[in-house]
Amino acid sequence: MKKELNVVMIGLGYIGLPTAAIIASKNIKVLGVDVNQKVVDTINKGKIHIVEPKLDQLVKEVVSNGFLKAETKPQSADVYLIAVPTPFKGDYEPDIAYVEAATHSLIPTLKEGALVIIESTSPVGTTEKMQKLIFAKRPELKGKIFMAFCPERVLPGNVIYELEHNDRAIGGINLESTKKAIDFYCQFVTGELHKTNARTAELTKLVENASRDVQIAFANELSMICDKAGINVWELINLANKHPRVNILQPGTGVGGHCIAVDPWFIVSAFPKEAKIIRAAREINNYKTEWVIEKIKNKALHFKINNNRDPIIACLGLAFKPNIDDLRESPALYVVQSLIQDNFTILAVEPNINNHKDFDVVEVKKAIDKADIVVVLVGHSAFISLKMAKSKLVLDFVNSLN
Repeated sequence: MKKELNVVMIGLGYIGLPTAAIIASKNIKVLGVDVNQKVVDTINKGKIHIVEPKLDQLVKEVVSNGFLKAETKPQSADVYLIAVPTPFKGDYEPDIAYVEAATHSLIPTLKEGALVIIESTSPVGTTEKMQKLIFAKRPELKGKIFMAFCPERVLPGNVIYELEHNDRAIGGINLESTKKAIDFYCQFVTGELHKTNARTAELTKLVENASRDVQIAFANELSMICDKAGINVWELINLANKHPRVNILQPGTGVGGHCIAVDPWFIVSAFPKEAKIIRAAREINNYKTEWVIEKIKNKALHFKINNNRDPIIACLGLAFKPNIDDLRESPALYVVQSLIQDNFTILAVEPNINNHKDFDVVEVKKAIDKADIVVVLVGHSAFISLKMAKSKLVLDFVNSLN
């Protein structure tokens, strides 16, 4: 493909905006599309609405250079990328309504030779389904456009680097679509681009996150076993990992984020009889969060019995993982909301955000000074080796204070 491309990125969130900015940094004109007018206005000012290292400077640069702008509706382009949310609904059934809406929005602007790429994590068969949707509205485009699926593989906090350097699985609805997509991605991705078909690429993304979910579930299950056995789980895992072929992960409050906490359900929903381990892992990681809540409640009850009053509880961390501001599917946030709902006095601490719509966010030192019980839910760097009075009751679910 020539570099004089016009690219449309639909969805300007945690993946869409960094991807759009990286593409634009290669002097390719990108139109970012988002339904949120505030997001559009923010980006057109050269600013960002999310927390991601180095993204602010990159967006400022590509906007000022005229290679990235944002609007609420797509225009005709050579390449369209869809990076919108795919949550679940009902009984953990995948919801591709946002992908469908994005596809509907671009249909009127499609022209012969256009390439449509879905990056949103999706159930197997979604790319083919979107192709049928397009041809139902524009039958004259049959055999004249290209479609592919290419999921991201990034770590929040290191997105800019990983979008460029990580390998990608790229699967088209046919060989021509795969080749077109690879020709496009090779302009801004230095990692290896692996050819496959759309259905395999879709399942690859789901399997990657399901695998990680299973590994975390093993660690979380160990943490509950060790608690009952009176064993330090952190020491146990450290010793077990001395084996040359053992690599147990670290337990935590549960599993959050839009990927690991969601994607395995897409497999379970489509293959309920076969996905036994995947379902069990999801249930274990969800249960770990409920277990954490019960641990906090028990500590609060003991405090009340001994002190004849309800405790003030400082909960450190709201994000779904350390050192980011992303609250999507966060087990820590769920813990805090559940405790507040049950009328506990909570001081919520999250150094990566300024406020929350449901409660006040408190500075960490102020929260610790006022609290009777300190609960560490997320291993933010700001919490490592915090100093506090010996009188404080501490529950550290992520081993940050040691």
